[in-house]
Amino acid sequence: MLRIGLLGCGRIGQVHARSIKALDGAQVVAVADAVPAAAQALAETSGAEVRDVDAILSAADIDAVIIGTPTDSHFEQIMGAAKHGKAIFCEKPIDMSVDNIRACMEAVSAAGVPFMTGFNRRFDPNFESLRARIRAGDIGAVELVTITSRDPSPPPVSYIERSGGLFRDMMIHDFDMARFLMGEEFIRLHAVGSALVDPAIGAAGDVDTAAVILTTASGRICQISNSRRASYGYDQRVEVHGAHGMLRAENQLQSTVEIATDAGFRRDPAQHFFLERYEAAYLAEMRAFITAATGGASADPGIVDGLRAQILADAAAASRESGQPVDLPAD
Repeated sequence: MLRIGLLGCGRIGQVHARSIKALDGAQVVAVADAVPAAAQALAETSGAEVRDVDAILSAADIDAVIIGTPTDSHFEQIMGAAKHGKAIFCEKPIDMSVDNIRACMEAVSAAGVPFMTGFNRRFDPNFESLRARIRAGDIGAVELVTITSRDPSPPPVSYIERSGGLFRDMMIHDFDMARFLMGEEFIRLHAVGSALVDPAIGAAGDVDTAAVILTTASGRICQISNSRRASYGYDQRVEVHGAHGMLRAENQLQSTVEIATDAGFRRDPAQHFFLERYEAAYLAEMRAFITAATGGASADPGIVDGLRAQILADAAAASRESGQPVDLPAD
């Protein structure tokens, strides 16, 4: 039985606790949060103890930690977990600093512990199937990947101010998905962005509407668009065009029922937010981490995937600021 310490009892911590409870082979032993009431509430529903972060990191009765705390706390928690030989699952982004991520990589490698980055969308059944069919050659060589991600509404500006910006907080998932599907690293990126949804987001120095074009050494192209507003629900679509055809993963709707009348055809809106849209993905992601932490497989996506996505996010922010394309490092 894998004994897990859960750091961060907010929305994502609650998601992971529910997943662990639904799976065999693991249990949440202890939880920690800066808000005592949040920790106590999750402890009661998960059957865990409330402890402080340092106690969890050093505990002999904990084998692995899940880090779902604010990003600016990740570095110290990763270093502490590695020091004490614990398997690590860390939500994205690993850290806002690429140098800090590299330091974490060294610590994790020296400790020889599994490390998994929380890119849950890789585990979505639709995206997994799409990637498998790409790899099987169903559409021939990939030529163009198009990724659309739009939230139903923006988060509070107080969140925006700590998030690192749209490229590092929101689009980082799409950067990872682009790498996951393309199967080739990108060498050049050009980003544009505006604050069209909420002027307060622009005043905070961020954008809420953005697009990025990425190219590979062989000339393959990926285009990503993000918006913090979608009146019709959580918009998550992927299309991959290849030499012999096209693969597409559409939105998940609130139901599959369609009504047809003399006024036309009408379907339900898209599911409202990420918790319902990616429920199956979160469960599969945690199952994969438990397997990796108990030696059944390598951790994937790993810390290198977190690093590469962060490099792309930083490049996008720089490109948007300068208005110029950015050449990406080879490593």
